[in-house]
Amino acid sequence: GNVQYSGAYASMGVDNSLDLQQLKRDFKTRINSLTDEVLSVDLIGIDASLANALRRILISEVPTMAIEKVFIANNTSIMQDEVLAHRLGLVPVRAPPSEFQYKKEEDVANESNTIVFRLLTKCTRGDNGEIEGGSVLSSQLQWLPQGSRLPEGAQPDARYTAFMNTQTTAAPGGEIATVNSDILINRLRPGQEMDLEAHAVKGIGRTHAKWSAVATAFYRLLPEITLPKPIVGADAEELVAKCPLNVFDIEDLGGVKSAKVSRPRDCTICRECIRDPAWETRVVLKRKKDHFIFTIESTGQIPPEQLFKEAISILRKKSEKVMALI
Repeated sequence: GNVQYSGAYASMGVDNSLDLQQLKRDFKTRINSLTDEVLSVDLIGIDASLANALRRILISEVPTMAIEKVFIANNTSIMQDEVLAHRLGLVPVRAPPSEFQYKKEEDVANESNTIVFRLLTKCTRGDNGEIEGGSVLSSQLQWLPQGSRLPEGAQPDARYTAFMNTQTTAAPGGEIATVNSDILINRLRPGQEMDLEAHAVKGIGRTHAKWSAVATAFYRLLPEITLPKPIVGADAEELVAKCPLNVFDIEDLGGVKSAKVSRPRDCTICRECIRDPAWETRVVLKRKKDHFIFTIESTGQIPPEQLFKEAISILRKKSEKVMALI
């Protein structure tokens, strides 16, 4: 039960069997670079199906918080209410999804399933004639830890949420806010104003792209470049000049200039080095089929290294669910 055979590549003489013990023995990860928003990691000894499963989970199944409903009390700008609500929905919200529950349509909005933002702004013209408040930015979305302040219907005490407690403890390390403070939401002219509440809920990218935790997640196979025979002298200089990504270098071997592959990871297999038919057999371009360079670009809501762990956790839960049915 540890070996699964796939004959999809049998005609090519390739054994695509998946051996669980071999996977446990050979699988390795290596972090290449890590910033606040981008993680580059090598996945070695893994099958393409597993790499693609992680990619799809990152894009569509890691939960985040995003604005779902917008209650507009006043909007005299040129932007239609529907367009304004759509733009607000795409503004990334920094909040810990694990602290919140999913909200169904029939559920009451409360502190455990809804985050409330207030946007109240007006454009005016100063005494010197300059326009003030002409640009409405995401930084003007004010988090309301106590819930909605807009009256619902004719009853003055009724609100759109039913918060029993404050949400102050739901944001470890800082307040709940938008990821970026300089996203342009709208432009106003003197006399125009906006008064609205935006309610964010928990969701996944499969429902709508606004809940996707990543700007993108992708992978590519590690390039493998070999030179069957030494390339020396003027040919070595020509090869270095051919490559637009500086994959090749020249080294001095006993006074002879010789080409060497210095940065195979930078190669995109553009084939520029073998475009001339005379070079087709002098440079061999391949890819390692079990070595993936995986890149995760976070929207900033969740650190990329945490996204990677979360994707693995979701894949594990999916696998356990399938195993329970077998």
